[in-house]
Amino acid sequence: MRKALVPVDGSAAAHRAVRHVVALASIHPSLEAVLLNVQPEVDTWSVRRVLKKEEVEAIEESHGGDILQADREILNAAGIAVTPIVEIGPPAETIARVARESGCDAIIMGTRGLGAVSSVVLGSVSSRVLHLSDLPVTLIK
Repeated sequence: MRKALVPVDGSAAAHRAVRHVVALASIHPSLEAVLLNVQPEVDTWSVRRVLKKEEVEAIEESHGGDILQADREILNAAGIAVTPIVEIGPPAETIARVARESGCDAIIMGTRGLGAVSSVVLGSVSSRVLHLSDLPVTLIK
């Protein structure tokens, strides 16, 4: 494994996935991590009435960067090369697309994030990523 996509949303499961990547780096010393935060697109009338699309996107990207910060520090402290990315869009589809576009070998993610909707066994996003991506997906509880 050379490059892993690690989607994070600030949840405990996402932090455990980052720590798993640190453990993998002891086996694969040249491992790179693409740290991804996906912000949902805000398209409500009440928000758009007050803010321009560019302003909303700037707020979402700033919030995403804040979420990535703690995990970036963990990976940097472990000596792992990190590429932070904040995207706006549907989470599962964006995760699969960014993994493909970034040339990742695998996706390592938590089973349950901070989303409001979840399924009985797996989080709805992790379940959808399993179906959308051709890459190996490691789910961390």
